[in-house]
Amino acid sequence: MLLTLGCGKFRVYDQEFGTLADTGLPRLLDMGQCNDAHSALVVAMELAKAFNTDVNGLPLSLDISWFEQKAVAVLLTLLSLGVKNIRLGPAMPAFLTPEAVQVLVEKYNLKPADTCNPEMDLKKMMARK
Repeated sequence: MLLTLGCGKFRVYDQEFGTLADTGLPRLLDMGQCNDAHSALVVAMELAKAFNTDVNGLPLSLDISWFEQKAVAVLLTLLSLGVKNIRLGPAMPAFLTPEAVQVLVEKYNLKPADTCNPEMDLKKMMARK
């Protein structure tokens, strides 16, 4: 299942992902705009409960598009919840020093989004890499 949220959805809207097997539910669900990040997190946490795991145990990739300050709140919320494997782009925020980026990479596996090759980035997200 793909949950899209905010500006990052432009990377996947033009692709067909079909439905979840035997359910008729679309594989791609749009969760709204950046301001709706809380709702998307609630869905992810409820899915984790249903599958008896945590959010990091779900086959979930997070790609935060860094276009305005709301992304700071979304990123900090995810980090405070211990969520890992977040892609951030199109560039790392200017206020993050190289040392801060290294800590986030080591502790949370933060990755830069590959804006030059979004198809490959999506394949990596689908493979949980």
